[in-house]
Amino acid sequence: MAGHIAIVADGAFPKHPHPLKVLRNADKIICCDNAVLKLERHCGLHCDFIAGDMDSMSPENQIKYKDIICKESEQEHNDMTKAFRLAMTLKPEKISILGATGLREDHTLGNISLVAEYARIFRNVEMITDYGIFFPLLDSSAIKCRKGEQISIFAFDQTLRIKSAGLKYPTDNVVFDLWWKATLNEALEEDVHLEFNHPARVIVFRNYQIKSPRPGTGAAG
Repeated sequence: MAGHIAIVADGAFPKHPHPLKVLRNADKIICCDNAVLKLERHCGLHCDFIAGDMDSMSPENQIKYKDIICKESEQEHNDMTKAFRLAMTLKPEKISILGATGLREDHTLGNISLVAEYARIFRNVEMITDYGIFFPLLDSSAIKCRKGEQISIFAFDQTLRIKSAGLKYPTDNVVFDLWWKATLNEALEEDVHLEFNHPARVIVFRNYQIKSPRPGTGAAG
């Protein structure tokens, strides 16, 4: 088994200490096309594989990295998905995706939504940014949190209802017809419980930042 695999997409390279620590501690690193150049420039790290169609990589670099390139020319899926498929052949215990946001917004939205798609194949996948972590849920779950942690829930199913416990704003009556409907919430407990009325693909975002109590109050406001 490959243990913990980090996939580095070709978006904005992370700066926050948490994603950088994940990169340095990963057992294997897979880069999407030219993300290998960012990895070397910003971290001085070398990846184990490069996945993608290599359409953005110069002929010179394709020669330079030929021993670690795993080229897939099909255009039905993006390079991040090709990297995910490659990671799955290595029998990972966990997959962390970095560098998947921060540049073009259409790429960002598409990449975030893919986390829910990947979860149908492999549950222990996450997307790490400079602001927090996206991870998928497919059914009722308990989430370990820090009190005051900012949490957003994104669902893609209008028939889904989620009963919550431990959140500042209950989600029990939320209709998930638009993405903003259960965003910008806050954990009041260290265990947040989400009870689905049926299995569904959901993405949760946990912000690194903890919301501090207002002066003169005893609870987060």
